[in-house]
Amino acid sequence: MNKDKDFKSYIDSVEYFENKYENRIEIKGWCYADDGNSVELLGFTNGKEVKIKSYLMDRRDVFNHYGIPYKFEKIGFIVNIESKEPIKEFKLYGEYQGKKGLILQLNENKLNQLKMNTAFHLGIDHFYKNKGMYLITGYIYHPTFQPFDIKILNRKDRIVESEIVNVKRNDVVRWHRLPTYQNKIGFRIQFEDDSEGPYRLKLSLGDEISILPISLVSIKKHTSNKIINKFGPQKIAHAFEYMSTYGLRKLVQQLQFRKIGRDRIYHEWFLRNTPSEEELKQQREKQFSFSPKISIIVATFNTKKEYLDEMIKSVQDQTYPNWELCIGDGSTNNKVEHYIQKYIQDDSRIKYKKLEKNYGISGNMNGALSLATGDYISLFDHDDLLTPDCLYEIVDSMQETHHDVVYTDEDKLDDVEKIYCEPHFKPDFAIDQLRSHNYITHFFVVSKDIVDRIGNLRSEYDGSQDHDFIFRCTEVAKSIHHIPKILYHWRMHPLSTAQNPESKMYCYEAGVKAVQSHLKRIGLEGEVDMLPRPLFGMYKVSYTLKEEPKISILIPNMDHIDLLDQCIDSLYKLNTYRNFEVIIIENNSQKQETFDYYKKISDEYPNIKIVEWNGPFNYSAINNYGAKFAEGEYILLLNNDTEMIEPDSLKEMVSICQRKDIGAVGAKLLYEDDSVQHAGVIIGYRGYASNAFTRIDRDSNGYMCRPLITSNYSAVTAACLMVKKSDFDQVGGLDESFVVACNDVDFCLKLRKIGKLNVLTPFSLWYHYESKSRGYEDSPEKLERFNNEVAKFQKKWPEILKNGDPFYNPNFELKVDTFQLDLEKGRTIKQGDH
Repeated sequence: MNKDKDFKSYIDSVEYFENKYENRIEIKGWCYADDGNSVELLGFTNGKEVKIKSYLMDRRDVFNHYGIPYKFEKIGFIVNIESKEPIKEFKLYGEYQGKKGLILQLNENKLNQLKMNTAFHLGIDHFYKNKGMYLITGYIYHPTFQPFDIKILNRKDRIVESEIVNVKRNDVVRWHRLPTYQNKIGFRIQFEDDSEGPYRLKLSLGDEISILPISLVSIKKHTSNKIINKFGPQKIAHAFEYMSTYGLRKLVQQLQFRKIGRDRIYHEWFLRNTPSEEELKQQREKQFSFSPKISIIVATFNTKKEYLDEMIKSVQDQTYPNWELCIGDGSTNNKVEHYIQKYIQDDSRIKYKKLEKNYGISGNMNGALSLATGDYISLFDHDDLLTPDCLYEIVDSMQETHHDVVYTDEDKLDDVEKIYCEPHFKPDFAIDQLRSHNYITHFFVVSKDIVDRIGNLRSEYDGSQDHDFIFRCTEVAKSIHHIPKILYHWRMHPLSTAQNPESKMYCYEAGVKAVQSHLKRIGLEGEVDMLPRPLFGMYKVSYTLKEEPKISILIPNMDHIDLLDQCIDSLYKLNTYRNFEVIIIENNSQKQETFDYYKKISDEYPNIKIVEWNGPFNYSAINNYGAKFAEGEYILLLNNDTEMIEPDSLKEMVSICQRKDIGAVGAKLLYEDDSVQHAGVIIGYRGYASNAFTRIDRDSNGYMCRPLITSNYSAVTAACLMVKKSDFDQVGGLDESFVVACNDVDFCLKLRKIGKLNVLTPFSLWYHYESKSRGYEDSPEKLERFNNEVAKFQKKWPEILKNGDPFYNPNFELKVDTFQLDLEKGRTIKQGDH
């Protein structure tokens, strides 16, 4: 990072294109002044100041990394500099309040190293294989914007039959400052593995031909020395492998934002929120009316003496005394046995069993389980740690209700830095999240009665035996309780899955089996797939649709036929789901061309209905009126300013919505610049609610990958919301007292009140050109109406506002942004039951 006296900056990547069509430099990076404000960018080519085309973007990751209060400043940039002649020297400066700082300097030698002679501009977002099929997504264009030919070649130079679909890429248009009408430059290429890879991409335009190895297309010649230095010489090969899989930008982010600053902030926060010695003393003296014995089950295997010692001491330091530590030892030597004898002699609560051999993780855990005599069973890894108040908090939560299952929040202990980091603040029980990944993990406590019913851990799921075990426990549990406190430390060291996810790929393959067998036990049909790298341990469930039920798509509209046409076009030309009807609810349009358009599409598509709402604008009333004309089993509330991106978006939503336990299904919505507009709704934000993950990149992991996996939320936006028609009717549709705001959140909470779950699926992906049709709620009159509706919402739903959103976590703040650590939060935190 450049640390000028007035500026901080970093360059993510540089590309220099020199060919007969253009001489152009493209630079991606960020820069801000010391006070956190954005700066003006100045470019100098061959000694002369030049006009630069720049696209500015949020870089919230930078603010978070350096612990700077987020200012909503667009400090990230993509800069394009064009020249009529070859560029020999280039300098990029930042200027703020009369002060100028150098951000980047490129001399002729460096530019020659960066030079890319091909005229094709290519970017690969994803390249992965699933069940014998390859999928490539990305963008490509030529400076002339002439149509060109794409082919997939195998290693024998034979053309591989492939399906190529062009898609809009407004983000690339903005980044590269392209003509807006040239936005259909994105692609999805799918082809079958013919076992003659590696494969190559052949691009042809007249006599211009480029052939690129697909697995390496995202490796750029301009990899900087900074990157190499950060990896070290011995890791250069790994760096190139990482880039070939994830792309250069992801590599830079991985290196640039290596969490140290953020983790230090969390480490201090955790220490500040741990109980004091006086509080621990009070816990030790506490006499509970319900004092169950908790059996802590541990499997050891050649465990390091240091780890073993720390693990046992963390149990002995518990302020709640009624526990037993059961150790099943599958070690190949007697070191653990010899060392542990001193503990057994001094503390009768520690039980040890030397197993005949190493039976694997499940077999060894079952050996430990055979020693258990407690009322509850808890799973503990041999190199991890409990906080001193862990068992106390668990038993304290059981005083009014003897829960069947209890789980806690957790973090990681960096074994090198010796700091607590990467906290996992979890939601209350969320079955869709659990099917997407084992978010519960540690610390998990379950009634011994349930274990006796469902059986021990199963060796056929080794690697994801906890995931399988948790599924079987929660399937029969009547009371599942989550304690939103960090009570467990998962140790990170070079051999642990926490530090190196690729070290145990079999774990994730076993996870697929765990989710699949869970679905079978509860009578749900579906196919489980592991998500592509780098989403290790994340899964997608595709629920089986035995038939194709009819979907009634309700679209309120007043004029703005350009937006409506874009929406309709995607439904009929991109969408793969065919059994639907469109009900356009006409609301006081003024232009004749609108009604001409209605006639045109009604003539073209027989399953389009135009119904008229003649009252004043009331979003709730308009949709309730449109629902009266719906013939489908499912209703999709859809804004006229949306556009489908993923062809299977409707199929994805209805396959989830068909489940009996599901109320509303929401989609992932993107702004025009490909940043996230909606990926679920958090209740309680500034006294009302907020979309989650707003303005992060479409492919960003967000918090615990929630924007990339199917997750439960209390609410989703009605801009694209699917619900069964029967459930819509049961809750009385949308509350018409909420004219503009709050109606969708209120509707989702009404569904929750009748026992339904609401789900966000990122695999239903749409653009939402938000507020283009009605404008923003920013006039004094509109703001007053919004505030009145929020007050009405607060009066109607006081409980969730008081107790907190069960699918969020009280350790996160609710004032500035979602899923950010609340630095002002004290130790007293609400708890939630399921």
